[in-house]
Amino acid sequence: MNFLWPQFLWLLLALPLLMLLYLWLLARKKKMAIRYASLSIVREAMGMGQSLRRHIPPFLFLLAMAALLLAAARPMAVVMLPSNQQTIVLAMDVSGSMRAADVQPNRLVAAQNAAKSFLKELPRTVKVGIVAFAGSAQVAQLPTVNREDLVTAIDSFQLQRGTATGNGLVVALATLFPDAGIGIDDFAPKSTQRGVPIEQAGKTPQKDFVPVAPGSYTSAAIIMLTDGQRTTGVDPLDAAKLAADRGVRVYTVGVGTVDGETIGFEGWSMRVRLDEETLKAIANKTQAEYFYAGTASDLKRVYETLSSRLTVEKKETEVSALFALGAAVLMLLSAGLSLLWFNRIL
Repeated sequence: MNFLWPQFLWLLLALPLLMLLYLWLLARKKKMAIRYASLSIVREAMGMGQSLRRHIPPFLFLLAMAALLLAAARPMAVVMLPSNQQTIVLAMDVSGSMRAADVQPNRLVAAQNAAKSFLKELPRTVKVGIVAFAGSAQVAQLPTVNREDLVTAIDSFQLQRGTATGNGLVVALATLFPDAGIGIDDFAPKSTQRGVPIEQAGKTPQKDFVPVAPGSYTSAAIIMLTDGQRTTGVDPLDAAKLAADRGVRVYTVGVGTVDGETIGFEGWSMRVRLDEETLKAIANKTQAEYFYAGTASDLKRVYETLSSRLTVEKKETEVSALFALGAAVLMLLSAGLSLLWFNRIL
C-alpha cells in the first residue's frame, strides 16, 4: 500500500502518548478514590480498573483515531474495479484447417460455441465486433451491443483457403479506429503502394500519428483465435506492432494440435501446425496474454477467463474513504458500548 501524503503518518506517533495519558488518568482516579471515598467506593474503583470491559471503549476509540490518521495520509491500494472497456473485436480464423476434429465436434464449431458463450458473459453495454479471416480478412459484424446480430454473424462463417493472420489483425484495428486510415495497403512494399488521389493533391498532409505505450488504450481490445500458421498476407508481428503503437492489447488464443495434423479440404490435403511462438509474441508485444485451448472445454474456459479479464481490472485507487468509514464505525461502537455499560461516553 502506498500513501499520497505519507507525512501524515508521523501523527501515528501520538497514539502511544494517548495510551499513556489514559493509563495515567486511571491511576490518578484510583488515588483520588483511596484518598476521599469510602471503602465501598474504593472497591468499586479498583474493580472498575481491573475490568476488561472498562477498557474496550477507549481501545476502540484509539483504533478509530489510527484509522482517521491513515485516511488523512490518503492510502492507495490495488483493487479490482469494473473495466472501462467499451469495444472488443473478435478476430476469428475461418481457414480450412478449422474443420479438423481434434477439438470436438470440430475446431470451427467449438470456436463458434465458445464465442457465443463469451457474448453471454459480457455486460450488455460492451460493444463487440467480429472479423473473420482466412486467405483474406473481412468484417463480419461492425461493433454493436446487439447480441442477436453477433450470433448471426458467428453462425454465418464459411471456411476458406489460406491463413492471413496479420490481415485479420489489421482489419480488427481498422474496425476499432475507422477514421485512422488503417489498411492492408500500408504494409505493401513501397514500390507497389498507390499514389495520392488527384483530389487530395496539394492538400496539407495529415499529422503523423504519435505512438503510445503498449497496452495503454483501455477502451478497446482484440481477441484473435487461430489454429494454424500464417500462409499469406501481412506479417502478424508487423500488425502487432501497429496495435502496440496504438496501445491496443491483442489477446491470442491458439486452438488445435501443437505438433501438427494432416487434414483434407475440398479434395486436397495439407499439414497444419499451431504457431504458438508467433501468437505468444503478438500477445507479449501488445502487453496482453496468450491462451492455448486443446479441447472444446479448454476453449470455453479460455473465453470465460477473457470475459473476467476484460470486464474487471486491477487499478491503483485511493481508499481513504474506506478508512474514514471504518473510523466512524469504531467511534460509534465505542460511544455506544460506553453508554450501554457505564451510562456515559468514555
